[in-house]
Amino acid sequence: MPIYQSKTISPQQKLVRGFTLIELLVVISIIGILALIVLTSLNSAKEQARIVKTKEEFLSIFEALELYSSSNNGIYPPDADRGLPSGIEKYLSGGNWPNAPWPGSVFDWDNWAPSDLSYPPYSQVYQISVRFCPEGQPDQCQFPNESWAQNFDYYSSVYYCISGPCRAHASQPVDHPAYCINC
Repeated sequence: MPIYQSKTISPQQKLVRGFTLIELLVVISIIGILALIVLTSLNSAKEQARIVKTKEEFLSIFEALELYSSSNNGIYPPDADRGLPSGIEKYLSGGNWPNAPWPGSVFDWDNWAPSDLSYPPYSQVYQISVRFCPEGQPDQCQFPNESWAQNFDYYSSVYYCISGPCRAHASQPVDHPAYCINC
């Protein structure tokens, strides 16, 4: 017959091995780094999506302007301040016009005669712009957090050049900070 032996457990055996503080900090750090990488990728993807959406909307507006021009003996509509010209609504598909893809931004139709330009070259300009500042409120600008917008100011814009020496604004030289989508 087997003899039953009771086994005594020493205090060292009673300790259950857990995670050390260092191990927990390493795991938390790794999770934080991975979260930062994911968030950075998402922000980058969001900005790239805004550029793609802007290009698509520029093309829609350009097509609407071309249809307007065809219906009006080849004449484009007059300049609009911080908005799209009246008369092209019937050529635009549904949308939230004149709002542009970036928060606080609007589309702007620029039809500048040579006399409207403050700097050479002085030629007719037709372009569609995205403005980031409410008119007359330079302290209310909301610029994209992108490298191409680092030096933007009240007169800067993202624009789609239809013809002429396109630029950020009629009052600025051609090399003023801006981002041309199709140049």
